[in-house]
Amino acid sequence: MPEYSLRIPPHATSPRIARDFVTSVLHAQRLGAIVDDAALCISELVTNSCVHAAGAAAGAGAGLLLVTNPAGVRATVFDTDVTLPVMREGYDAEGGRGLWILDSVTGGRWGAERGGWRAGHRSGEGGKGVWFELGALDPSGPDE
Repeated sequence: MPEYSLRIPPHATSPRIARDFVTSVLHAQRLGAIVDDAALCISELVTNSCVHAAGAAAGAGAGLLLVTNPAGVRATVFDTDVTLPVMREGYDAEGGRGLWILDSVTGGRWGAERGGWRAGHRSGEGGKGVWFELGALDPSGPDE
């Protein structure tokens, strides 16, 4: 399955750049039907990473890993903060809606796990990865 990675600096334009990257990759892989949902979810995860992981390792930024198959995508945003995200109880008009949006758009197909990111691949480094899946899962399973 094709993999694409992007290093994301902790900058105000990072969510937009990540959206553009995801949009380009998914269009190139002929996954146009899920582009809008994927761009929205990536924007939420990168924004969360920029806001919540900013102090974890100054200037470290985040990493984005996309793994596509002919019918879908699994996207993971890695950062250096070890605190796993938790969906807030209730509605807050000031913020905290990112995971609610993610959960709704993906139909609950998202999660978080401890582990860092190096050159586009999960590693044993500190930090975490927050992932989501859209489209159909690859019936053949992961490449060996």
